Amino acid sequence: QVQLVESGGGLVQAGGSLRLSCAASGRTFSNYAMGWFRQAPGKEREFVAAISWSGGLTYYSDSVKGRFTISRDNAKLTVYLQMNSLRPEDTAVYYCAGRLYRATMENADYNYWGQGTQVTVSS
Repeated sequence: QVQLVESGGGLVQAGGSLRLSCAASGRTFSNYAMGWFRQAPGKEREFVAAISWSGGLTYYSDSVKGRFTISRDNAKLTVYLQMNSLRPEDTAVYYCAGRLYRATMENADYNYWGQGTQVTVSS
């Protein structure tokens, strides 16, 4: 099993940057593909980015491609989401999630979830 704890959210002005972290527990973290998802008020949770267990493959939603970067450090049991050029529409609760082996863009495929961290982008 993997337990996930997100951090790094906060309030930032449009155009600014934030880096989210997701710390994992469990000795098999390196076997897990990891994803970031977000949920804005009144909306369904949506895919943001994902990374393969090795870090060699990454995936992004069209809305964040070129602005966000997902990465991981298996030695530190941590996955990151670097968010640049933030926009008000990026405001949401951001969740990290894990699943064994293959990364996907479907939240239903992920078995483990963190509690979420709030990101608010002011205009």
